[in-house]
Amino acid sequence: MTSLNVEMLAADAAEPITSAGNAQLGIAVLAGIAVIVLLITKFKLHAFLALTIGSLALGAFAGAPLDKAIASFSAGLGSTVAGVGVLIALGAVLGKLLADSGGADQIVDTILARAGGRAMPWAMVLIASVIGLPLFFEVGIVLLIPVVLLVARRGNYSLMRIGIPALAGLSVMHGLIPPHPGPLVAIDAIGANLGVTLALGILVAVPTVIIAGPLFSRYAARWVDIEAPDRMIPQRASEELDRRPSFGATVATVLLPVVLMLVKALVEIVVDDPENHLQRVTDVIGAPLIALLAAVLVGIFTLGRAAGFTQERISSTVEKSLAPIAGVLLIVGAGGGFKQTLIDVGVGQMILDFSKSWSIPALLLGWLIAVAIRLATGSATVATISAAGLVAPLAADMSTTHAALLVLAVGAGSLFFSHVNDAGFWLVKEYFGMSVGQTVKTWSVMETIISVCGIVFVLLLSLVL
Repeated sequence: MTSLNVEMLAADAAEPITSAGNAQLGIAVLAGIAVIVLLITKFKLHAFLALTIGSLALGAFAGAPLDKAIASFSAGLGSTVAGVGVLIALGAVLGKLLADSGGADQIVDTILARAGGRAMPWAMVLIASVIGLPLFFEVGIVLLIPVVLLVARRGNYSLMRIGIPALAGLSVMHGLIPPHPGPLVAIDAIGANLGVTLALGILVAVPTVIIAGPLFSRYAARWVDIEAPDRMIPQRASEELDRRPSFGATVATVLLPVVLMLVKALVEIVVDDPENHLQRVTDVIGAPLIALLAAVLVGIFTLGRAAGFTQERISSTVEKSLAPIAGVLLIVGAGGGFKQTLIDVGVGQMILDFSKSWSIPALLLGWLIAVAIRLATGSATVATISAAGLVAPLAADMSTTHAALLVLAVGAGSLFFSHVNDAGFWLVKEYFGMSVGQTVKTWSVMETIISVCGIVFVLLLSLVL
Protein backbone atom coordinates (compact mmCIF):
# COMPACT_ATOMS: atom_id res chain seq x y z
CA MET A 1 0.00 0.00 0.00
CA THR A 2 2.79 2.39 0.90
CA SER A 3 4.79 1.95 -2.29
CA LEU A 4 1.62 2.15 -4.37
CA ASN A 5 0.63 5.44 -2.76
CA VAL A 6 4.08 6.90 -3.38
CA GLU A 7 4.03 5.76 -7.02
CA MET A 8 0.58 7.31 -7.51
CA LEU A 9 1.73 10.57 -5.97
CA ALA A 10 4.81 10.62 -8.19
CA ALA A 11 2.72 9.87 -11.28
CA ASP A 12 0.20 12.57 -10.42
CA ALA A 13 2.96 15.10 -9.79
CA ALA A 14 4.63 14.20 -13.12
CA GLU A 15 1.46 14.93 -15.14
CA PRO A 16 -0.03 18.18 -13.80
CA ILE A 17 -3.41 19.32 -15.06
CA THR A 18 -2.06 22.82 -15.65
CA SER A 19 1.03 24.31 -17.30
CA ALA A 20 1.49 27.03 -14.68
CA GLY A 21 5.01 27.86 -13.57
CA ASN A 22 6.26 27.78 -9.98
CA ALA A 23 5.48 31.45 -9.39
CA GLN A 24 1.85 31.06 -10.43
CA LEU A 25 1.54 27.82 -8.47
CA GLY A 26 2.95 29.52 -5.38
CA ILE A 27 0.38 32.29 -5.71
CA ALA A 28 -2.35 29.69 -6.30
CA VAL A 29 -1.42 27.78 -3.13
CA LEU A 30 -1.40 30.95 -1.03
CA ALA A 31 -4.70 32.06 -2.58
CA GLY A 32 -6.33 28.66 -2.02
CA ILE A 33 -5.24 28.54 1.62
CA ALA A 34 -6.27 32.19 2.07
CA VAL A 35 -9.75 31.37 0.78
CA ILE A 36 -10.03 28.47 3.25
CA VAL A 37 -8.78 30.60 6.15
CA LEU A 38 -11.08 33.51 5.28
CA LEU A 39 -14.16 31.32 4.93
CA ILE A 40 -13.51 29.55 8.25
CA THR A 41 -12.47 32.57 10.32
CA LYS A 42 -14.35 35.51 8.81
CA PHE A 43 -17.51 33.92 7.49
CA LYS A 44 -17.63 31.02 10.01
CA LEU A 45 -18.25 28.54 7.20
CA HIS A 46 -18.00 24.82 7.98
CA ALA A 47 -14.53 23.45 7.25
CA PHE A 48 -15.98 20.96 4.73
CA LEU A 49 -17.43 23.73 2.59
CA ALA A 50 -14.35 25.91 3.05
CA LEU A 51 -12.02 23.13 1.89
CA THR A 52 -14.24 22.35 -1.08
CA ILE A 53 -14.37 25.97 -2.24
CA GLY A 54 -10.66 26.44 -1.48
CA SER A 55 -9.78 23.44 -3.65
CA LEU A 56 -11.71 24.85 -6.61
CA ALA A 57 -10.14 28.28 -6.03
CA LEU A 58 -6.70 26.67 -6.01
CA GLY A 59 -7.38 25.00 -9.35
CA ALA A 60 -8.72 28.25 -10.84
CA PHE A 61 -5.73 30.33 -9.69
CA ALA A 62 -3.39 27.65 -11.05
CA GLY A 63 -5.08 27.88 -14.46
CA ALA A 64 -6.48 24.34 -14.39
CA PRO A 65 -9.66 23.56 -16.37
CA LEU A 66 -12.62 23.52 -13.99
CA ASP A 67 -13.70 20.02 -14.95
CA LYS A 68 -10.23 18.64 -14.19
CA ALA A 69 -10.07 20.50 -10.89
CA ILE A 70 -13.44 19.01 -9.92
CA ALA A 71 -12.27 15.54 -10.97
CA SER A 72 -9.10 15.89 -8.87
CA PHE A 73 -11.05 17.02 -5.82
CA SER A 74 -13.61 14.22 -6.20
CA ALA A 75 -10.91 11.57 -6.64
CA GLY A 76 -9.06 12.78 -3.55
CA LEU A 77 -12.22 12.92 -1.48
CA GLY A 78 -13.23 9.41 -2.52
CA SER A 79 -9.84 7.80 -1.94
CA THR A 80 -9.40 9.48 1.44
CA VAL A 81 -12.80 8.45 2.77
CA ALA A 82 -12.21 4.94 1.41
CA GLY A 83 -8.84 4.80 3.10
CA VAL A 84 -9.61 6.22 6.52
CA GLY A 85 -13.39 6.69 6.77
CA VAL A 86 -14.11 3.19 8.04
CA LEU A 87 -11.23 3.45 10.53
CA ILE A 88 -12.63 6.69 11.95
CA ALA A 89 -16.06 5.08 12.23
CA LEU A 90 -14.70 2.01 14.03
CA GLY A 91 -12.71 4.22 16.39
CA ALA A 92 -15.86 6.18 17.19
CA VAL A 93 -17.80 2.99 17.95
CA LEU A 94 -15.05 1.71 20.27
CA GLY A 95 -14.88 5.07 22.02
CA LYS A 96 -18.65 5.20 22.54
CA LEU A 97 -18.67 1.68 23.98
CA LEU A 98 -15.83 2.67 26.31
CA ALA A 99 -17.69 5.75 27.51
CA ASP A 100 -21.25 4.40 27.84
CA SER A 101 -20.31 1.11 29.48
CA GLY A 102 -18.44 2.84 32.29
CA GLY A 103 -15.16 1.34 31.10
CA ALA A 104 -13.53 4.78 30.99
CA ASP A 105 -14.71 5.46 34.54
CA GLN A 106 -13.32 2.09 35.62
CA ILE A 107 -9.86 2.99 34.27
CA VAL A 108 -10.02 6.38 35.97
CA ASP A 109 -11.17 5.11 39.36
CA THR A 110 -8.70 2.21 39.45
CA ILE A 111 -5.68 4.38 38.69
CA LEU A 112 -6.77 7.19 41.03
CA ALA A 113 -7.30 4.71 43.87
CA ARG A 114 -3.61 3.81 43.62
CA ALA A 115 -2.26 7.32 43.20
CA GLY A 116 -2.04 10.30 45.47
CA GLY A 117 0.03 13.30 46.41
CA ARG A 118 2.81 14.04 43.96
CA ALA A 119 1.85 11.05 41.82
CA MET A 120 -1.57 12.49 40.98
CA PRO A 121 -0.48 14.61 37.94
CA TRP A 122 1.30 11.54 36.56
CA ALA A 123 -1.81 9.44 37.15
CA MET A 124 -3.90 12.01 35.26
CA VAL A 125 -1.61 12.00 32.24
CA LEU A 126 -1.67 8.19 32.21
CA ILE A 127 -5.46 8.12 32.40
CA ALA A 128 -5.83 10.67 29.60
CA SER A 129 -3.33 8.88 27.37
CA VAL A 130 -5.03 5.49 27.72
CA ILE A 131 -8.57 6.83 27.36
CA GLY A 132 -7.48 9.17 24.57
CA LEU A 133 -6.35 6.33 22.30
CA PRO A 134 -9.78 5.47 20.86
CA LEU A 135 -11.57 8.76 21.61
CA PHE A 136 -11.83 12.04 19.75
CA PHE A 137 -10.40 14.97 21.68
CA GLU A 138 -13.77 16.58 22.41
CA VAL A 139 -15.23 13.29 23.70
CA GLY A 140 -12.18 12.74 25.90
CA ILE A 141 -12.57 16.23 27.34
CA VAL A 142 -16.21 15.61 28.24
CA LEU A 143 -15.30 12.29 29.88
CA LEU A 144 -12.33 13.56 31.87
CA ILE A 145 -13.58 16.97 33.02
CA PRO A 146 -15.72 15.53 35.84
CA VAL A 147 -12.75 13.50 37.05
CA VAL A 148 -10.36 16.47 36.92
CA LEU A 149 -12.79 18.72 38.82
CA LEU A 150 -13.59 16.10 41.46
CA VAL A 151 -9.95 15.17 42.05
CA ALA A 152 -8.95 18.83 42.33
CA ARG A 153 -11.79 19.52 44.80
CA ARG A 154 -11.45 16.42 47.00
CA GLY A 155 -7.66 16.33 47.03
CA ASN A 156 -7.30 20.11 47.42
CA TYR A 157 -5.11 20.28 44.32
CA SER A 158 -4.64 23.25 42.04
CA LEU A 159 -6.99 22.78 39.09
CA MET A 160 -4.15 23.39 36.63
CA ARG A 161 -1.89 20.88 38.39
CA ILE A 162 -4.43 18.17 37.60
CA GLY A 163 -6.05 19.55 34.46
CA ILE A 164 -2.96 20.31 32.35
CA PRO A 165 -1.62 16.70 32.47
CA ALA A 166 -5.05 15.40 31.43
CA LEU A 167 -5.29 17.89 28.55
CA ALA A 168 -1.73 17.11 27.46
CA GLY A 169 -2.43 13.38 27.33
CA LEU A 170 -5.53 13.88 25.20
CA SER A 171 -3.90 16.43 22.89
CA VAL A 172 -0.78 14.36 22.20
CA MET A 173 -2.89 11.32 21.35
CA HIS A 174 -5.05 13.46 19.06
CA GLY A 175 -2.13 14.94 17.13
CA LEU A 176 0.39 12.11 16.93
CA ILE A 177 -1.18 8.70 17.41
CA PRO A 178 -3.46 6.83 14.98
CA PRO A 179 -6.36 5.92 14.79
CA HIS A 180 -7.15 9.62 15.30
CA PRO A 181 -8.33 11.29 12.06
CA GLY A 182 -5.40 13.71 11.63
CA PRO A 183 -2.59 11.13 11.81
CA LEU A 184 -4.61 8.65 9.72
CA VAL A 185 -5.13 11.14 6.92
CA ALA A 186 -1.48 12.21 7.00
CA ILE A 187 -0.38 8.57 6.82
CA ASP A 188 -2.66 8.03 3.84
CA ALA A 189 -1.54 11.21 2.05
CA ILE A 190 2.17 10.70 2.63
CA GLY A 191 2.07 6.97 2.03
CA ALA A 192 3.65 6.11 5.38
CA ASN A 193 3.51 2.75 7.15
CA LEU A 194 0.87 2.89 9.88
CA GLY A 195 2.59 0.44 12.23
CA VAL A 196 5.95 2.22 12.02
CA THR A 197 4.25 5.60 12.47
CA LEU A 198 2.43 4.28 15.52
CA ALA A 199 5.64 2.91 17.06
CA LEU A 200 7.62 6.10 16.41
CA GLY A 201 4.64 8.18 17.49
CA ILE A 202 4.71 6.50 20.90
CA LEU A 203 8.47 7.22 21.19
CA VAL A 204 7.80 10.90 20.47
CA ALA A 205 4.61 11.09 22.54
CA VAL A 206 6.01 9.77 25.84
CA PRO A 207 8.68 12.44 26.53
CA THR A 208 6.48 15.12 24.94
CA VAL A 209 3.51 14.43 27.20
CA ILE A 210 5.76 14.29 30.28
CA ILE A 211 7.21 17.73 29.56
CA ALA A 212 3.92 19.37 28.51
CA GLY A 213 1.87 17.61 31.20
CA PRO A 214 3.20 16.95 34.73
CA LEU A 215 6.29 19.16 34.37
CA PHE A 216 4.64 22.20 32.79
CA SER A 217 1.64 21.92 35.12
CA ARG A 218 3.86 23.08 38.00
CA TYR A 219 4.32 26.45 36.33
CA ALA A 220 0.77 26.62 35.00
CA ALA A 221 -0.55 26.15 38.54
CA ARG A 222 1.52 29.16 39.69
CA TRP A 223 0.43 31.36 36.79
CA VAL A 224 -3.27 30.50 37.08
CA ASP A 225 -4.39 29.48 40.57
CA ILE A 226 -8.13 28.79 40.34
CA GLU A 227 -10.60 26.43 41.99
CA ALA A 228 -12.78 23.89 40.24
CA PRO A 229 -16.13 25.47 39.26
CA ASP A 230 -19.08 23.62 40.82
CA ARG A 231 -21.40 24.33 37.89
CA MET A 232 -19.27 22.28 35.49
CA ILE A 233 -19.38 18.94 37.34
CA PRO A 234 -21.75 16.73 35.26
CA GLN A 235 -22.97 13.23 35.93
CA ARG A 236 -20.64 10.36 35.06
CA ALA A 237 -21.81 7.59 32.72
CA SER A 238 -21.31 4.76 35.22
CA GLU A 239 -23.53 6.37 37.88
CA GLU A 240 -26.56 5.05 35.99
CA LEU A 241 -25.21 1.50 35.68
CA ASP A 242 -25.59 -1.45 38.04
CA ARG A 243 -22.18 -2.79 37.05
CA ARG A 244 -19.31 -1.93 34.76
CA PRO A 245 -16.42 -3.74 32.99
CA SER A 246 -13.32 -4.83 34.87
CA PHE A 247 -10.16 -2.74 34.70
CA GLY A 248 -8.10 -5.46 33.03
CA ALA A 249 -10.68 -6.25 30.35
CA THR A 250 -11.18 -2.55 29.58
CA VAL A 251 -7.48 -1.77 29.20
CA ALA A 252 -6.93 -4.91 27.12
CA THR A 253 -9.76 -3.91 24.77
CA VAL A 254 -8.47 -0.35 24.34
CA LEU A 255 -4.92 -1.50 23.68
CA LEU A 256 -5.84 -4.44 21.41
CA PRO A 257 -5.70 -2.55 18.08
CA VAL A 258 -2.48 -0.81 19.09
CA VAL A 259 -0.83 -4.12 19.98
CA LEU A 260 -1.98 -5.80 16.75
CA MET A 261 -0.65 -2.94 14.59
CA LEU A 262 2.65 -2.84 16.48
CA VAL A 263 3.07 -6.62 16.11
CA LYS A 264 2.56 -6.27 12.36
CA ALA A 265 5.21 -3.54 12.17
CA LEU A 266 7.66 -5.54 14.30
CA VAL A 267 7.27 -8.71 12.23
CA GLU A 268 7.78 -6.71 9.02
CA ILE A 269 11.07 -5.38 10.39
CA VAL A 270 12.35 -8.68 11.80
CA VAL A 271 11.15 -11.13 9.14
CA ASP A 272 11.07 -8.84 6.09
CA ASP A 273 9.68 -11.54 3.78
CA PRO A 274 6.22 -10.98 2.24
CA GLU A 275 5.95 -14.70 1.49
CA ASN A 276 6.66 -15.76 5.06
CA HIS A 277 3.59 -17.39 6.66
CA LEU A 278 3.96 -15.49 9.96
CA GLN A 279 4.27 -12.16 8.20
CA ARG A 280 1.26 -12.88 6.00
CA VAL A 281 -0.83 -13.63 9.11
CA THR A 282 0.33 -10.51 10.97
CA ASP A 283 -0.23 -8.42 7.82
CA VAL A 284 -3.90 -9.40 8.02
CA ILE A 285 -4.55 -9.16 11.77
CA GLY A 286 -2.42 -6.02 12.06
CA ALA A 287 -4.13 -4.18 9.21
CA PRO A 288 -5.84 -1.11 10.73
CA LEU A 289 -9.28 -2.19 9.53
CA ILE A 290 -9.00 -5.68 11.03
CA ALA A 291 -7.31 -4.47 14.23
CA LEU A 292 -10.01 -1.89 14.96
CA LEU A 293 -12.82 -4.20 13.88
CA ALA A 294 -11.48 -6.88 16.23
CA ALA A 295 -11.37 -4.35 19.09
CA VAL A 296 -14.99 -3.30 18.43
CA LEU A 297 -16.21 -6.91 18.32
CA VAL A 298 -14.29 -7.77 21.49
CA GLY A 299 -15.54 -4.54 23.09
CA ILE A 300 -19.17 -5.53 22.51
CA PHE A 301 -18.60 -8.38 24.97
CA THR A 302 -15.89 -7.02 27.31
CA LEU A 303 -17.49 -3.58 27.59
CA GLY A 304 -21.13 -3.70 26.48
CA ARG A 305 -22.12 -7.12 27.79
CA ALA A 306 -20.01 -6.66 30.92
CA ALA A 307 -22.03 -3.52 31.71
CA GLY A 308 -25.25 -5.46 31.35
CA PHE A 309 -26.22 -3.97 27.99
CA THR A 310 -28.88 -5.80 26.01
CA GLN A 311 -28.49 -6.37 22.27
CA GLU A 312 -30.81 -3.43 21.68
CA ARG A 313 -28.73 -1.16 23.94
CA ILE A 314 -25.49 -2.17 22.20
CA SER A 315 -27.07 -1.56 18.80
CA SER A 316 -28.27 1.86 19.99
CA THR A 317 -24.80 2.73 21.31
CA VAL A 318 -23.20 1.83 17.99
CA GLU A 319 -25.79 3.86 16.09
CA LYS A 320 -25.34 6.92 18.31
CA SER A 321 -21.56 6.75 17.93
CA LEU A 322 -21.71 7.24 14.17
CA ALA A 323 -23.87 10.38 13.95
CA PRO A 324 -21.36 12.81 15.57
CA ILE A 325 -18.53 11.82 13.21
CA ALA A 326 -20.37 12.83 10.01
CA GLY A 327 -18.80 16.27 10.14
CA VAL A 328 -15.35 14.82 10.80
CA LEU A 329 -15.64 12.45 7.84
CA LEU A 330 -16.71 15.28 5.53
CA ILE A 331 -13.81 17.48 6.67
CA VAL A 332 -11.34 14.63 6.27
CA GLY A 333 -12.73 13.79 2.82
CA ALA A 334 -12.65 17.41 1.63
CA GLY A 335 -9.11 17.67 2.99
CA GLY A 336 -8.19 14.68 0.86
CA GLY A 337 -9.73 16.42 -2.13
CA PHE A 338 -7.68 19.55 -1.41
CA LYS A 339 -4.55 17.41 -1.12
CA GLN A 340 -5.19 15.73 -4.46
CA THR A 341 -5.85 19.07 -6.16
CA LEU A 342 -2.52 20.34 -4.81
CA ILE A 343 -0.76 17.33 -6.28
CA ASP A 344 -2.55 17.37 -9.62
CA VAL A 345 -1.86 21.03 -10.40
CA GLY A 346 1.87 20.39 -9.90
CA VAL A 347 2.46 21.83 -6.44
CA GLY A 348 4.43 18.72 -5.52
CA GLN A 349 7.24 19.53 -7.90
CA MET A 350 7.17 23.15 -6.77
CA ILE A 351 7.63 22.04 -3.15
CA LEU A 352 10.47 19.75 -4.21
CA ASP A 353 12.19 22.62 -5.99
CA PHE A 354 11.55 24.95 -3.07
CA SER A 355 12.97 22.55 -0.48
CA LYS A 356 16.12 21.99 -2.54
CA SER A 357 16.81 25.65 -3.28
CA TRP A 358 16.23 26.77 0.31
CA SER A 359 17.83 23.70 1.90
CA ILE A 360 14.98 23.32 4.39
CA PRO A 361 14.77 19.77 5.81
CA ALA A 362 11.52 18.12 4.77
CA LEU A 363 10.56 17.36 8.37
CA LEU A 364 10.99 20.97 9.45
CA LEU A 365 9.18 22.20 6.32
CA GLY A 366 6.19 19.97 7.07
CA TRP A 367 6.08 21.25 10.65
CA LEU A 368 6.29 24.92 9.60
CA ILE A 369 3.51 24.56 7.03
CA ALA A 370 1.26 22.84 9.58
CA VAL A 371 2.03 25.56 12.15
CA ALA A 372 1.07 28.32 9.70
CA ILE A 373 -2.23 26.67 8.76
CA ARG A 374 -3.02 25.84 12.39
CA LEU A 375 -2.50 29.46 13.45
CA ALA A 376 -4.65 30.68 10.58
CA THR A 377 -7.57 28.22 10.74
CA GLY A 378 -7.50 27.02 14.34
CA SER A 379 -8.15 23.45 13.22
CA ALA A 380 -5.55 20.79 13.91
CA THR A 381 -7.26 18.43 11.47
CA VAL A 382 -7.33 20.98 8.63
CA ALA A 383 -3.69 21.86 9.33
CA THR A 384 -2.65 18.20 9.22
CA ILE A 385 -4.58 17.43 6.04
CA SER A 386 -3.38 20.51 4.14
CA ALA A 387 0.25 20.28 5.24
CA ALA A 388 0.40 16.54 4.49
CA GLY A 389 -0.89 17.20 0.99
CA LEU A 390 1.74 19.87 0.39
CA VAL A 391 4.74 17.83 1.57
CA ALA A 392 3.55 14.39 0.39
CA PRO A 393 5.80 14.42 -2.74
CA LEU A 394 8.85 14.84 -0.50
CA ALA A 395 8.23 11.36 0.90
CA ALA A 396 8.75 9.65 -2.48
CA ASP A 397 12.47 9.14 -1.87
CA MET A 398 12.26 8.70 1.90
CA SER A 399 12.82 5.54 3.89
CA THR A 400 9.89 3.98 5.74
CA THR A 401 10.97 5.48 9.05
CA HIS A 402 11.51 8.99 7.68
CA ALA A 403 8.12 8.96 5.94
CA ALA A 404 6.60 8.08 9.32
CA LEU A 405 8.57 10.92 10.95
CA LEU A 406 7.22 13.32 8.32
CA VAL A 407 3.69 12.37 9.42
CA LEU A 408 4.65 13.06 13.04
CA ALA A 409 6.28 16.39 12.13
CA VAL A 410 3.07 17.51 10.44
CA GLY A 411 1.02 16.26 13.40
CA ALA A 412 3.21 18.16 15.86
CA GLY A 413 2.89 21.35 13.83
CA SER A 414 -0.90 21.04 13.78
CA LEU A 415 -1.03 21.45 17.58
CA PHE A 416 0.90 24.74 17.76
CA PHE A 417 -0.58 27.56 19.91
CA SER A 418 -4.31 27.00 20.02
CA HIS A 419 -6.02 30.38 20.35
CA VAL A 420 -9.39 32.08 19.87
CA ASN A 421 -10.13 30.59 16.43
CA ASP A 422 -9.94 27.03 17.81
CA ALA A 423 -13.07 25.39 19.21
CA GLY A 424 -10.89 23.46 21.66
CA PHE A 425 -9.72 26.76 23.18
CA TRP A 426 -13.25 27.75 24.11
CA LEU A 427 -14.12 24.23 25.28
CA VAL A 428 -11.24 24.26 27.78
CA LYS A 429 -11.96 27.86 28.82
CA GLU A 430 -15.61 27.18 29.67
CA TYR A 431 -15.11 23.82 31.37
CA PHE A 432 -12.34 25.16 33.62
CA GLY A 433 -14.02 28.52 34.21
CA MET A 434 -11.03 30.56 33.04
CA SER A 435 -10.73 33.95 31.37
CA VAL A 436 -9.29 34.28 27.86
CA GLY A 437 -5.95 35.43 29.28
CA GLN A 438 -5.77 32.52 31.71
CA THR A 439 -6.59 30.05 28.93
CA VAL A 440 -3.78 31.46 26.80
CA LYS A 441 -1.28 31.19 29.68
CA THR A 442 -2.17 27.56 30.33
CA TRP A 443 -3.85 25.72 27.44
CA SER A 444 -2.28 27.71 24.57
CA VAL A 445 1.21 27.52 26.05
CA MET A 446 0.79 23.79 26.72
CA GLU A 447 -0.19 23.19 23.08
CA THR A 448 2.88 25.13 21.93
CA ILE A 449 5.14 23.07 24.21
CA ILE A 450 3.68 19.87 22.74
CA SER A 451 4.27 21.12 19.19
CA VAL A 452 7.86 22.27 19.79
CA CYS A 453 8.83 19.18 21.81
CA GLY A 454 7.24 17.01 19.14
CA ILE A 455 9.33 18.41 16.29
CA VAL A 456 12.49 18.39 18.42
CA PHE A 457 12.10 14.69 19.21
CA VAL A 458 11.17 13.93 15.59
CA LEU A 459 14.35 15.65 14.38
CA LEU A 460 16.42 13.78 16.97
CA LEU A 461 14.97 10.46 15.85
CA SER A 462 15.72 11.36 12.23
CA LEU A 463 19.42 11.60 13.11
CA VAL A 464 19.59 8.04 14.47
CA LEU A 465 17.11 6.16 12.24
